[in-house]
Amino acid sequence: MYDCLVIGSGPAGGATAYHLAKRGWRVLVLDKETLPRYKPCGGGVPAVVQQWFDFDFAPVISAQVTKIRYTWQLGDEVLATLGPRAVWMVRRDQFDHFLLQQAQRQGAQFQGGAPVVRIKALDNGWQVETADQQFTAHYLVGADGAKGPTARWLGLERKMVIGGAIEVEIPAPVPQPETAHFEFGLVSAGYLWNFPKADGHSIGVGTFGRKKVDLKKPLAQYVQSFGLMLEDIPLHGHPLLLWQGNSPLHTHHALLAGESAGIVDPFTAEGIRPALHTGVLAAQAIDRALAGDQQALRDYTTQVHQYWGEDLKWASRLAQVFYRVTELAYRLGVKRPGSTQRMGQLLSGEICYRAVAERALTRLNPLNL
Repeated sequence: MYDCLVIGSGPAGGATAYHLAKRGWRVLVLDKETLPRYKPCGGGVPAVVQQWFDFDFAPVISAQVTKIRYTWQLGDEVLATLGPRAVWMVRRDQFDHFLLQQAQRQGAQFQGGAPVVRIKALDNGWQVETADQQFTAHYLVGADGAKGPTARWLGLERKMVIGGAIEVEIPAPVPQPETAHFEFGLVSAGYLWNFPKADGHSIGVGTFGRKKVDLKKPLAQYVQSFGLMLEDIPLHGHPLLLWQGNSPLHTHHALLAGESAGIVDPFTAEGIRPALHTGVLAAQAIDRALAGDQQALRDYTTQVHQYWGEDLKWASRLAQVFYRVTELAYRLGVKRPGSTQRMGQLLSGEICYRAVAERALTRLNPLNL
């Protein structure tokens, strides 16, 4: 019997497995995919995540961004620096695999190509079944992402709004490898991005609204603006499950972490940093639970709500206004001196969304938005 079984090998699952295995617990990670595997994702990770791990992520950092370039309908350009806070650019196939390998070096076990088909509660844990195997564990962590079934199986309903994104990977020289690009005027209730990698461009478009929006046309237009073409380049679409309110993240001997827990920024769609952090917190909670603390899982839900929920509440309020009057918000917010530095502070956890959102909403208040 394992001490903990983790469903999903993304950042949340890898972080959970690493920290539990390092504490000496018997951990098994199951995933329907084998690693490394392609994962649609812009791959932006604030360097601040290094503080949660005692190994160096340098081998899987493809580029480091220190500048941001914004445009409105491909014009009205703003170029700003992040200050001392770098943002890593990673490829998820490499990043997730590397993190899991660190967990395996600590003693965690992994089985890929093993989709979970059923879970069953036991008095002292869980029974987990794949197509041809059965495992038992004292504790279970659901870290199987936006489309994973674990949250539903556990009866943990998450409060989220569903958006959508399309991404392409285009191998081509990157003239400005230190610069990430954002475009706000070509798509309704969302934005486009071009994130540099060592060997090409990760270009995508996302919408956070409830209405269906044509994403392919603005994506093609944005790609062309960099002198690139979509011809023969596969499109990777995926849903975005964005936080819309706190919900229980624990039940009998089980937790949710990362995107499975709905901890995705509703303003930027940032998900890797929250996934890593909730994975760290999940490992701490299960470590305490295995040591006999009966309040550990309940405390995990409280801790995530306090750290992420309060902040994402303000991110949601800001998103509702920003993406309703994007052109005005671009002019009054994005173009203001210091906006990019504050975004860097947000991504590094130095300041909270409330301080930024209150200031932004105050500027828009005379317009009754």
